Amino acid sequence: MLRETTVFGPIFSRRLGSSLGINLLPQQGKICNFDCVYCECGWNKDGRGDTKLPSAADVRLALQTKLEECASAGIPIDSITFSGDGEPTLNPEFPEIIDLTLALRDLYYPLAKVSVLTNATRVGVPAVFEALKLVDNAILKLDAPTDAQAALVNRPAGEYHVADVVESLKRFEGNFVLQTMFLKGPGWATEDWVKEWMDIVRVLRPREVMVYTIDRETPMAGLKKYTVEEMRALVQPLIDEGLTIQIKG
Repeated sequence: MLRETTVFGPIFSRRLGSSLGINLLPQQGKICNFDCVYCECGWNKDGRGDTKLPSAADVRLALQTKLEECASAGIPIDSITFSGDGEPTLNPEFPEIIDLTLALRDLYYPLAKVSVLTNATRVGVPAVFEALKLVDNAILKLDAPTDAQAALVNRPAGEYHVADVVESLKRFEGNFVLQTMFLKGPGWATEDWVKEWMDIVRVLRPREVMVYTIDRETPMAGLKKYTVEEMRALVQPLIDEGLTIQIKG
C-alpha cells in the first residue's frame, strides 16, 4: 500500500518514464470517489487515518524544493505527474495547483510534460475541465463500458454513469489519453465488454489509449492479469483502424 508525500520520486513509470509525482491527497491516508478492486493504494476504508489535504502553498513549496534538488543533481524528469493516494481532482485547489505547477515546470524542466492521472469523474466541473485542458497529458480513466461493470471493478461512491463520463470526455475533442485497466475475471474484459468498450473508444477517438493490467499487489485477492500479447489481440481492431494504443503488462 502506497502512502506518498506531497511530492515524491522521481520514479520510473512504465507509461511516463522518469516521473516526479505530486500527491494532492493526505500523506498518511487515501481519499477517492472510486474504490477500485485493483488499486495499489488499497481499500478506501484502510486509508482514513489522515484526511489533511495539501494546500496550493504546500504544493508550491514542496515542488519547488524538489525541482531545485533534481536540477542541481542533474536528475532527468520526463513527467511531473499528479497521481498519489486517491483522486487528485478532489483537492479543492486543483486548478490553482495546475497553474503553479506549469509555471515551475517552465522554470526548471521546460521539456518535461505535466500529466494528470484521473478517474474522470469530475471532468464535468468547469474549473477542473479547464485545468485539465492546460496540461500536456490529461490521462482519463474509463475502465468499463457499462454502469454495472463499473460498479464491479471501480466501486464508485454516489452516482456514476458511463454515459455521462463519455459526454464529458467528448469535450476534449480527442486531445486526451484514455486509460483502461484490463483484468481477467467474471464480468469484465469479456468478449462483450471489449466490444462495447471499443465502440466507446471509436466515438471518443482519443489521441492515445493506454491499455494496461495489474503490476502490483491488489486489495481484492484472486485478480488475474493479461499478458501484453493477449491485450494486443483484444485491441487489434482499434490498431488496425489507426488508433494509437500503448499496451503495458
